[in-house]
Amino acid sequence: MKNRTYNILFHTHTVSGIVISVALYVIFFAGSFSFFRDEIVNWERNESVAVTDAIQMDFNTALDSLHTQYILYGRDIEIKKNYQERRVGITISASKDSLAQDGAKTSKFFYLDTENYAQQSYSDSYSLGEFLYRLHFFAQIPYPVGYYLSGLVAFFFLFAIMTGVLVHWKKIVSNFFIFRPFTKLKTLWTDAHTALGMLGLPFQFVYAVTGAFFMINLLFVGPNILILYDGNKAKFYDDLEYSHPNYKLDSSPLTTYFNANAYVEKTKVLWDDFKVTEMHVFNYGDANMHVSISGHVAYKNKFTGVGEAIYKVATGALVFQKDPIQNTSYLDVVKNTLYRLHFGDYGGYPLKIISFLLGLISCFVILSGVMIWLVARDKKNMPEKKRRFNQRVVRVYLAICLSMYPITAAAFIAVKVLQPVSQSFIYRFYFIGWLCLSIFFTIKKDLNFINKYTLLSGSILGILVPIANGWTTNNWIWNAFLNTQFQIFFIDAFWLVFAITTLCVYFKLNKKTEVRKQL
Repeated sequence: MKNRTYNILFHTHTVSGIVISVALYVIFFAGSFSFFRDEIVNWERNESVAVTDAIQMDFNTALDSLHTQYILYGRDIEIKKNYQERRVGITISASKDSLAQDGAKTSKFFYLDTENYAQQSYSDSYSLGEFLYRLHFFAQIPYPVGYYLSGLVAFFFLFAIMTGVLVHWKKIVSNFFIFRPFTKLKTLWTDAHTALGMLGLPFQFVYAVTGAFFMINLLFVGPNILILYDGNKAKFYDDLEYSHPNYKLDSSPLTTYFNANAYVEKTKVLWDDFKVTEMHVFNYGDANMHVSISGHVAYKNKFTGVGEAIYKVATGALVFQKDPIQNTSYLDVVKNTLYRLHFGDYGGYPLKIISFLLGLISCFVILSGVMIWLVARDKKNMPEKKRRFNQRVVRVYLAICLSMYPITAAAFIAVKVLQPVSQSFIYRFYFIGWLCLSIFFTIKKDLNFINKYTLLSGSILGILVPIANGWTTNNWIWNAFLNTQFQIFFIDAFWLVFAITTLCVYFKLNKKTEVRKQL
């Protein structure tokens, strides 16, 4: 590689990495916890559910409970399970009946508990697990700015990965096995950045590509609809298979009994080990009523196998069938493969834990890159004014990034001790607390202090998380284990292991600092 090309790639890699460093750190740190979103939600609610994507409830009882509260005739009802928790999402459309009462002319969305059939709005059902999951793509920033920002960060991260590989290509193997902790500071950071960057390269590449795909593709939706579909939005979403079929209202009542459970069981018989994740009822109570049962086959049987069966309720006939084994389309493979690669839901807890660790390694790679940038510019021939400016920039970077650890641990304690908590409470507690910690550590003007005491405070608070859970619910970690409440036990055990590990790192760093002072 020519020196000019090398210098261009090197500086492009550096600039692109520095510009997105804070945002990228937030994405990876919050994203690492998002692998355990469902476990966090169930831990927070002190609930334990079966680890399955299938909806586990009595559909007849659920629909009867809805029928007693809402006028359902002529409306479409969607029951969908997105996460492994007790609550499923319920969407009720506006009635197609022109003579419907005013209350039936508006759509509704809420969550329904699959055990006691209690209803909750999105805001009332909001949880810390949902907050961290949405934080990793900046959903708290008003739509669509946050989505586009996270997508652009993922895109530039992909660019930084590619330029980084090209810069280190010649020594990519040899440098991976080199780590010189006792040499000058820049060499130490460079070795750590290179070795850990290569270790997490496949993971980082997958998440850069899938993250950019999910977020940036929103930018192309509008132009595609206008140019390729002449503004026909419905046709666009039909071709992408994101919409449901539309059945006209017959305006005459259904004369046969609708047994929702029977249709679910009927669909399960069609394909071995089929997981029902969604039911869609069209024209409820009408003669032209249809019901769609959709889901996927077990992942052990097929990596991506989405299936659907639609029945006409008046006759019980199967009017449409999408075989998850034989009729998997290219579109299904692309959408579901990218989705599953991003969420890492195909390898159980071992893959989730590995992904979490690789996410934290990515956070360290980001910080080490910033430290390389600082050390490379902290030279005697550099003007004092520029040196101080660079140090201030890095202090702010580290204060914002490393403060996420203690405030996240504190948030876990808060949602337990102060239950019930609202969406606004989680927002205020996390963001205001994060801001205060960032300001405090920035004011200290000591990178070593920031590094050590974010670790120490986060570790202490992390150890208190399972204590807070046991104290407020009396469901101590050993009780959860004995009662086979695995999700609750997992989060308590996770925080104990994680916090003790970071506490050991703190003592190791503190010991090294004391040795240096003595020398």
